[in-house]
Amino acid sequence: MPPAKRPPEKPKNVLGTLKRIFSYLSESRFLLIAVFVCIALTSLSQVIGGSLLKPVIDDGIAPLVQDPHNAALMGKFILMLVRMGLVYGLGALCSWVYARLMLSISTRALFRIRKDLFNSMERLPVRFFDTHTHGELMSLYTNDVDTIREMLSNSVANIISGLITVVGFFVVMLFTSWQLTIVVICSLLVMTWTTKTIGGKSARFFIRQQAALGKVNGYIEEMIEGQKVVKVFCHEKAAKDGFDKLNEDLCHAATGAHTFANILMPIMNNLNHVNYAVVATVGAALAILLPNELSIGSLIAFLTYSNQFSRPFSMISQQVNSILTALAGAERIFRVINEKPETDDGYVTLVYAERDENGDLRETDHRTGLWAWRHPHKADGTVTYTEVKGKVELDGVTFGYVPEKTVLKNVSLYAKPGQKIAFVGSTGAGKTTITNLINRFYDVPDGKIRYDGININKIKKADLRRSLSMVLQDPHLFTGPVLDNIRYGKLDATDEECIAAAKLANADSFIRHLPEGYHTMITGDGANLSQGQVQLLNIARAALSKAPILVLDEATSSVDTRTERNIERGMDHIMENRTTFVIAHRLSTVRNANAIMVLEKGEIIERGDHDDLLNQKGRYYELYNGMSELT
Repeated sequence: MPPAKRPPEKPKNVLGTLKRIFSYLSESRFLLIAVFVCIALTSLSQVIGGSLLKPVIDDGIAPLVQDPHNAALMGKFILMLVRMGLVYGLGALCSWVYARLMLSISTRALFRIRKDLFNSMERLPVRFFDTHTHGELMSLYTNDVDTIREMLSNSVANIISGLITVVGFFVVMLFTSWQLTIVVICSLLVMTWTTKTIGGKSARFFIRQQAALGKVNGYIEEMIEGQKVVKVFCHEKAAKDGFDKLNEDLCHAATGAHTFANILMPIMNNLNHVNYAVVATVGAALAILLPNELSIGSLIAFLTYSNQFSRPFSMISQQVNSILTALAGAERIFRVINEKPETDDGYVTLVYAERDENGDLRETDHRTGLWAWRHPHKADGTVTYTEVKGKVELDGVTFGYVPEKTVLKNVSLYAKPGQKIAFVGSTGAGKTTITNLINRFYDVPDGKIRYDGININKIKKADLRRSLSMVLQDPHLFTGPVLDNIRYGKLDATDEECIAAAKLANADSFIRHLPEGYHTMITGDGANLSQGQVQLLNIARAALSKAPILVLDEATSSVDTRTERNIERGMDHIMENRTTFVIAHRLSTVRNANAIMVLEKGEIIERGDHDDLLNQKGRYYELYNGMSELT
């Protein structure tokens, strides 16, 4: 079942997050000034346009009613209409301009935010990705970035526009008739109380609805993925019953949520009509009783204002919720951007080398097929070169992913150059952890790991990992041609080198039978290939890198026996003259290992070659006999 839907989150540092978001707009500061000017002009055009109704009616329409054939009055009236049209036209033009500008500004800002987020992720240690789900991280790029886009392109501009409009309307209304302004404010208070009461009840039901919807979606996804199991065990009726119960809960919650949500707008519209009627009635009475204080034109202009006065409040309240949602998403994004990047205090680097006339190693710029560790010594400033041979030693290594749980306990082992070392044991015994430590995906707190006699903490991580190749249990292929997927093992490799690696990995035959051979496009993480073919491409990557150390992490555990033999032939070729660490799922793959380490609960309890361990009749003997039918 997928992870539960993340509940709504409120931002913890509104001002700080806002400041950081707007820092991404700094390159567009002049465009922002233009946007604010356009927003102000748009809002003022609504206020000024409404105020022009008074002279149009009092000084234009009313005199024309008395003298409809007066050309001077008609010209004056037309001039008033043109002036009003120009004001509203200017507002419409400014609205279009600031919408286009904000779209451009927000797009540039989001480009920089996504760039910083992705760059930050590329610098984070493996530990971060082990403790965060893929769905959670993808949500940053989709949901959270989209909420920021909505805030920058719409919400901020709408709030500024709404505030200017409200202030402008209120000032003009107050100067037009303070008595009618009090009536409008009283009506607005009633509408606000109604919105809060009904909206609060609707919100509670919407929370229930979202929770119920998450359960229904999770159940549906689980049943679809497990449909074969459902049918094999005749579980259809129980599955239907479970769905019916969840669906009924969702129906009740949705009914309550949408009932209140659907009645809110009709009630508000009716209250708005009541407000209009009350203002019109009171205004008419004032116009009759106090014609010098409130003219017919002023009354009509005021009615226009009162009819529009509540709209900015509704718009601002909606945009505030949108901004809070965006700020919460931005905080999640900035938390990842602020994550401490993977530290690397190594200073020993991997270089191409050649031998001088005395047989000593020296650094060279061209490829020689000979690698060396360049080791600068801080004490005396000298530099020494050590040939990369693939000798690995673990000395008293103790490690845990979390302090309270130890995974490896005082593990010591030695791998000579070119040897094949296998790790076997129960799930969770610590086999994969050893390879994670050799790669420095995690650093060792207690004990030491030496590579060609050098503590790996002194080796730069990028250079260390460049000297290692890994064939994982679940390999990943990227969208692109087969050739480029093989080239991932060595990005500057030629096509001929990639094809040679494929031949070495026993993958050339099936590749040439693909529709476009080496130029066949890989899609959906290898969905158009079999599991065995995907794994052979992964082995070809490892063959291409020509790294002196090879790590095979249960590389054949998910394929059939025939495919396994085909993959093993490919692996046998690339293991030649390389120090190889094998995590074994099937014990038949480790029979020819130079040394087999049997791990249980983080400790090496047995070690030796295949025959030695069988003669001991210990844990390996039990495991091997338990797997004899599979081998």
